[in-house]
Amino acid sequence: MANTASAKKAVRKIAARTEVKKANRSRMRTHVRKVEEAIASGDKEAASNAFKSAQPEIMKAVAKGILKKNTAARKVSRLAKRLKAVSA
Repeated sequence: MANTASAKKAVRKIAARTEVKKANRSRMRTHVRKVEEAIASGDKEAASNAFKSAQPEIMKAVAKGILKKNTAARKVSRLAKRLKAVSA
């Protein structure tokens, strides 16, 4: 348990930061899930629109420190590959 005032403040700051990061991660995952659901249903139009909104969300997660750049690139690439397979 934190003893000093500065340690107690650090605990509060970490808790607040964790909430923000959780919200950002959840937002990104929601967008990715919408793409995956649209692909699973076979709806090309919905999948394409969902992908177009998910891509900036994934990159925003990189900017906010939720994902690493290569992880985000891999996620986008795999989603694009699956989207292309549905379109074909």
